Amino acid sequence: MNLSRQPEPLYRELAAVLRDELASMKAGDYLPPEMQLAARFSVNRHTLRRAMDELVLEGRLLRQQGKGTRVLPKPVIYPVQADSTYSASLSAQGHEVEARLLERRLRVANLEEREQLELEEGAELVEISTLRLISGQPVSLIRHAFRVEHASRLSDYRGGSLRQHLNQSGLELVRKSSLIGARLPTQEEANRLLMPRHAPLLSVQTLSCDADGRPVELSLSTSRADRFKFQLAL
Repeated sequence: MNLSRQPEPLYRELAAVLRDELASMKAGDYLPPEMQLAARFSVNRHTLRRAMDELVLEGRLLRQQGKGTRVLPKPVIYPVQADSTYSASLSAQGHEVEARLLERRLRVANLEEREQLELEEGAELVEISTLRLISGQPVSLIRHAFRVEHASRLSDYRGGSLRQHLNQSGLELVRKSSLIGARLPTQEEANRLLMPRHAPLLSVQTLSCDADGRPVELSLSTSRADRFKFQLAL
């Protein structure tokens, strides 16, 4: 295939060609080796790598050291509604969802947590950190902060849907509010989510209450912006 050098840089023109070809590939497929692709398009490996970098940043490709470059599925659409839950909503769309427990600890609540959860100064809360994976790929980190009186309900949580775990203990939560933003990841977040430091994260801070309207949980999820789209029901 012949690639011209006008009007766009060659690597962007090559990225457009590869982008079109990905449409006919399946999620999980591996691209041919870089040397083979470079020879096919008659470009050097630097140009090819820059083109592939574009597609990695768009969330279309995933580089895996020692394995190659895989085609990623389309971004996940997560409906943000009062009764929506992470695992249930995505599982209903046919996604394979996994939640891994990273840490559980008691700590003193900060000012914002005290205001949102209606706690007194110096009050403790239970913090649970989870890593969420879709089809085996890490996409979200979630930090859950609970009022400490719910510690007993959380003591035997080992992973999986946290909302389902609470439902089984007799505590049903409803989303009261969500605040959506974006920022760059920390080094730890980038390592956990297998993403570059210069790619953005989507952040969602959510306050959830019990059936009587009492605040119970303040969560903060940080998700790969190339893997997630949030759908708001208006």
